Amino acid sequence: MANAVFSSNDLNIGVPDNLSSTNKDFESFYVGDRGKQSSSYGAEGWGETGSIESLTSDYGFYPYDNRPQKPQQKPFTDSDLDEVSSNAASPPIRTCLEHGHDIPAGNPNVAETKKEKQHPFCLSSLGLLNNYGSGFKRLRGERSERVNDISMFTEEVDRKLSTENVMRVAGEMFIHSSGKTIDNISIHDHPFNLSFSGLSDQEKRDVELALLLLAAAENVASQQYDHASRLLKQRECMSLKTGNPVQRVVHYFSEALREKIERETGKPSSKGLRRTPLFDFDEAMMRPNLALLAFYKELPFSQIAEFAGIQAIVENVAEAKRIHIIDLAIRNGVSWIILMQALASRHECPLELLKVTAVATGPKPIIEGTGERLLSFAQSLGLPFAFKIVMVSDMLDLKEDLFELDAEETIAVYAAFAFWSLLAMPNRIENIMRMIRVINPCLMVVSETEANHNSPMFMNRFIEVLFFFSTYFDCVATCLNQNCENREIFESMYCGEVIRNMVAAEGDERKIRHVKFDVWKELFARYGMEEVELSMSSLYQANLILETFACGSSCTLDMNGKCLLFGWKGTPLHSVSVWKFL
Repeated sequence: MANAVFSSNDLNIGVPDNLSSTNKDFESFYVGDRGKQSSSYGAEGWGETGSIESLTSDYGFYPYDNRPQKPQQKPFTDSDLDEVSSNAASPPIRTCLEHGHDIPAGNPNVAETKKEKQHPFCLSSLGLLNNYGSGFKRLRGERSERVNDISMFTEEVDRKLSTENVMRVAGEMFIHSSGKTIDNISIHDHPFNLSFSGLSDQEKRDVELALLLLAAAENVASQQYDHASRLLKQRECMSLKTGNPVQRVVHYFSEALREKIERETGKPSSKGLRRTPLFDFDEAMMRPNLALLAFYKELPFSQIAEFAGIQAIVENVAEAKRIHIIDLAIRNGVSWIILMQALASRHECPLELLKVTAVATGPKPIIEGTGERLLSFAQSLGLPFAFKIVMVSDMLDLKEDLFELDAEETIAVYAAFAFWSLLAMPNRIENIMRMIRVINPCLMVVSETEANHNSPMFMNRFIEVLFFFSTYFDCVATCLNQNCENREIFESMYCGEVIRNMVAAEGDERKIRHVKFDVWKELFARYGMEEVELSMSSLYQANLILETFACGSSCTLDMNGKCLLFGWKGTPLHSVSVWKFL
């Protein structure tokens, strides 16, 4: 069994090459190594979503940390994945969650990512921001040194500004404009124009656009709504949701600011933005569509989290005959298709039962549909499988006696982007953690967004979200075709609506919140959990995922202690970590 290798060549979860937003004829969902096809996985099986993309091209799962050696594969080294231990004291939960950027004093060992090592234009070296959490120095009454060399901001390969660096240049100019009125601003007569004379004409327009956005946001923060509205009106002809990444980012943030103004003043805008309800992100992710499939197919982030996390589960249940997975946010269930393929390759320890329990507050019919698809897939593999649902109206009602537990089963908890939606309700997180502690699983796999998007201060939160999505839109622009209809749908339906919620909403309506890994680490430690080092096989999986993507060379892997961070060109976007009770 120790030599069993699950190859992704065996995992053939097909998406037709001609998949597009208008293509309604989907290929059947099939298992390549067994030559079987299940007609229940065509369009009628997946609704209107089609099939799931084949996941990898040349790697497998390893029941222990004994991945095969590939001479051509550069191994992870200490310099590639620095391991930084953490012994952080734990602040009160609510304070910790609301101020994720404020790591308590006495924690000098909180890991820094290797962004500065990878790129010469890191924030600290430029003095553009004191830090993302504290906002622009201008807002704190500070001044920064002028940056005269625009090359510090540019990408080394093509010497072009990324969207994130356009925002940095705009931030530098915004800092130096302290005390000046930014209204009808033109970069061509800006007093600091000479400092950025290396910009191309398009980059000048992009920076001008970003300056208008920053000025509008500051006016919203200071409740100067009429002035903010004028600035937003001025940018309308300059930004388009189908333009370049800067224009797209500014478009969605401007719409969010416009709605923020409307909510604060009670005056409806000409666009009537408040007529649509706020986006239910969790439910949208349970209804996979072609835009989500395109994202899954062309961007590696979801697959990195899934394969690294599933590898950790495979290793910990290698000798278990009865396996019980408690999924706190099941969505479309692709992770368990991956696990089934891995378990189907086991020969020395036959599986008696794989049970997946989905925990949810709704909608139940969608989750039942996911369970039916998983059951059909398991049957096609000949795996004994059971799917259960624990449905509660409120996570405060979640108790261990709601689960069908067997003393002989090995339990693992899977929390893929499951906790962020509860950040506004810390008592729900506490209840879940108490329940998990009672169940005492062999491990808990956690994936989250690596960002500080939970500040109660509007301008701080705006800056955090702006820089995060500037990086994300750059990534999407690189990985998806400029005129791809699925790109526009994904940016509008998911990115745009997330921006809208985090910028325009406040209080209980601001449901989409993120904090960084160090905050989760402190929280989990309060419940007696310790972080477990990801095996070399899990890291190997993540690295091999990147090799299968055309944009993989621009994606970066890094470590914060024992947690794997992955992102775009040195900017961490997501994390995956493994936990056990002491």
